[in-house]
Amino acid sequence: MVINNKKSNEKQQVKLHEGTAIRNKDAKEENGRVAVWIKESDLEYEAELKTLQIELMKLQQHMQQSGERILAIFEGRDAAGKGGTIQRIINNLNPRNARVVALTKPNETEQSQWYFQRYIEEFPHAGEIVLFDRSWYNRAMVEPVMGFCTDEQNKRFLKDVPMVEELLVKDGIKLFKFYFSVSREIQKERFDSRKVDPLKQYKLSPVDNLAQEYWDQYSIRKFQMLSETNRSLSPWTIIRSDNKKMARINCMKFILSSMEYPNKLPEKDLNPDPKIIVSGIDELQHMQENLLTPEKLHG
Repeated sequence: MVINNKKSNEKQQVKLHEGTAIRNKDAKEENGRVAVWIKESDLEYEAELKTLQIELMKLQQHMQQSGERILAIFEGRDAAGKGGTIQRIINNLNPRNARVVALTKPNETEQSQWYFQRYIEEFPHAGEIVLFDRSWYNRAMVEPVMGFCTDEQNKRFLKDVPMVEELLVKDGIKLFKFYFSVSREIQKERFDSRKVDPLKQYKLSPVDNLAQEYWDQYSIRKFQMLSETNRSLSPWTIIRSDNKKMARINCMKFILSSMEYPNKLPEKDLNPDPKIIVSGIDELQHMQENLLTPEKLHG
């Protein structure tokens, strides 16, 4: 967004904090205020985001009474928009009953344990929402591509994980498995943005540079992961995330439309966009049809 600096008659690039535009939409002119022009689509996004965040608060309040548990896994390529979506989901929730789990590299003790052990310790208690910013599915994609696990460990994981997820679903945990799908071109744009934006440089990692180089290897591992772990009890939900704002909105809609709670918005207001939300089965079919033409594959 651009505003005019009256003192220097120069134009300045300004980035408004999310939510500022919708809060000040009807503000009146007065001293000390500067008028700015923003896209109508940004206003619509902020208004819808606020509505959905209120719905999430309703859901959380209901869960505290019902004792329901939610475990949401966020996977996908680097710079696909997972972290930004998680942040918008959890922004206004009570932190006593909602938390993000982003585990670091396993230490020596954890490496000697059963692979799933350190994740199971983070599972939700009654009334809690737990969001995994990457999860045990590191062993399905990142670890084999980067050589951080053996081929045998990868194969054993793919056989074991459907059984582990079946156990937790049958125990009553509502499991969401999201895979954020970003195109190769948009991923590169976001990597380049991280290099020049001081507020995004914490996201930079040595793996970023290899994500583009190993693009096709990640596609192969993605196909293998979906083939082995997309089950009726624990299906994958693919989120097209070239447009990060629409990815966030539709991820939230998918969660809300899958849960029951009092004073819920009408179904039509929570229906996700089928161009953004894709089932694991449909993604597998798309990949099978385009395996020989990888340039047509989604990220």
